[in-house]
Amino acid sequence: MTRSDGNAEAFYDARPWLHSYGEGVGTELDTLPDRTLGALIRRSARTYEDKTAFTLCLDNGMHASLSFREVDHLSDQFAAWLRNDLGLQPGERVAVQMPNCLSYPVAAFGTLKAGLVLVNMNPLYTAREMNQQLQDCGAAVLVLINLFADKLETALKNTGVRTVLLADIAEFFPWPKQTLIRLVLKLKRQLPGTAHPTQPFAEALRLGRSRLGGAPFPESELDGDALALLQYTGGTTGVPKGAMLSHSNLLANLAQTRQVAGPTIRKGEDVILTALPLYHIFAFTFNLMTFYMEGCRNILCPNPRPPSNLRKAFQQFQVTKFSGVNVLFHALCHEDWFRESVPPIDMTISGGTALHASVAQKWKELVGSELCEGYGLTEASPVVAANQPTGEIILGTIGVPLPGTDVRIVDDDGNCVPPGEPGELAVRGPQVFQGYWNRPEETAKCMRDDWFLTGDVATMDERGYLRIVDRKKDMIDVSGFNVYPNEVEEVLESHPDIAEAGVVGMPRKEGMGEVVYAYVVSRNAGLTEQEVIAFAREQLTGYKVPKRVVFRKDLPKTPVGKILRKDLRDPDPPT
Repeated sequence: MTRSDGNAEAFYDARPWLHSYGEGVGTELDTLPDRTLGALIRRSARTYEDKTAFTLCLDNGMHASLSFREVDHLSDQFAAWLRNDLGLQPGERVAVQMPNCLSYPVAAFGTLKAGLVLVNMNPLYTAREMNQQLQDCGAAVLVLINLFADKLETALKNTGVRTVLLADIAEFFPWPKQTLIRLVLKLKRQLPGTAHPTQPFAEALRLGRSRLGGAPFPESELDGDALALLQYTGGTTGVPKGAMLSHSNLLANLAQTRQVAGPTIRKGEDVILTALPLYHIFAFTFNLMTFYMEGCRNILCPNPRPPSNLRKAFQQFQVTKFSGVNVLFHALCHEDWFRESVPPIDMTISGGTALHASVAQKWKELVGSELCEGYGLTEASPVVAANQPTGEIILGTIGVPLPGTDVRIVDDDGNCVPPGEPGELAVRGPQVFQGYWNRPEETAKCMRDDWFLTGDVATMDERGYLRIVDRKKDMIDVSGFNVYPNEVEEVLESHPDIAEAGVVGMPRKEGMGEVVYAYVVSRNAGLTEQEVIAFAREQLTGYKVPKRVVFRKDLPKTPVGKILRKDLRDPDPPT
């Protein structure tokens, strides 16, 4: 990191955010006793063995559960099958591709217990996208939900995958419900066949059980620096890259998360509803691992779209903790069933994409508790900063850095900028990844000494609270003036007839900078482009006002609801 103005550098070195920590939150990182994630999983299971760990709730209200003891035994069986039947060795990769369901924690925990590397994959990937990731990670095993088995022939071409297991959404339901669920899926023609050889996930568990003979799977001989996850970035700005996250990286972030959220978590009692996909790093670390570590019940919902899919889960279970993204909170606030019977949520965490202040205010008015925005990246396991539930929550900020995390705001030359000035957010801490899988050049681009350059433009105030201005790559250059899409999107979404907005810069044909384009989803079919532009002009300075407004039925998003601006850019720019 380049040396910078002494006063600015001294400001960050003094860690002003430590004075803004909430009640009960220590300023020094309190590490966990576990050497690996497998050891943490085992310790939690033995502490809370008879309590319910996971409940899968389908949108029709049918549900099934596994206790901590059952998850421990089943994941042991999977670990034994991987190591003994397949002969996989530590460091080999296992790809798991399924929505939120009871098979997911069994497969993920078994992989980690076996000392293997978990590769999370989006089940909605096309066959081409699957093939790309499987080739890149070199997985030996693919555990796939059977709903997408028809993709296998194309997805597996020229990959190293030797074994494919098919999991079932009805797995671990009582026998009558299993039969009913499978019958409905068959009638809807949602269970495609495949010519590629596969094995049932249940058969792998049976074989693993016979190997163990009633004994637990032995703890792997790994150290903390061993690779635990190959977690692929969301691909919002390009081709996804595999972030190498070690056991130590993830354990550090779990310790940091516990330190900040722990004072408000009731161990062994809280119920968290997981609508975000567990294969995404935010839900993996926060929803899955944090609440498993604390002995809480996790209500798994396979698909939060439309938000009415969550109705039965909220109505049947006393949900006390919830995490999501801006678009989900916004949608729930407009659902009559949610407004008429508000769940007893006492802690809500927002991440994944920018939280709009208007949404946070509506949520607090409706639910009665604060919405705490945080910030993270895949490369940081993922949490970097958060508004702390026991501290002062400042809307529009992502809070303060977690214990054990250092941050700086730097200019293009790597020099620290004074507080309040925008620059690129740089992060250093035990949760920062080991680099990108097989991409040393990409790793070198984002690392300066031991500082990770996030690519996000941010500011820090005198108290250490951070604000994300926007993605550096998404910033729009309008005749030399910087326009940040987040600001324009929030203004547009404050219009009563606009449900969603995505803002991008389009190059002028004559090559003189960019113009602002807005893509909106309207609740009112009569809303016109001119009306939207006039509304924006009332609240934004002239160069920030969209020159064009395009209406869409929906906007392209990542699995956690982040708008894919790269997919909005028009190949035929305006003049």
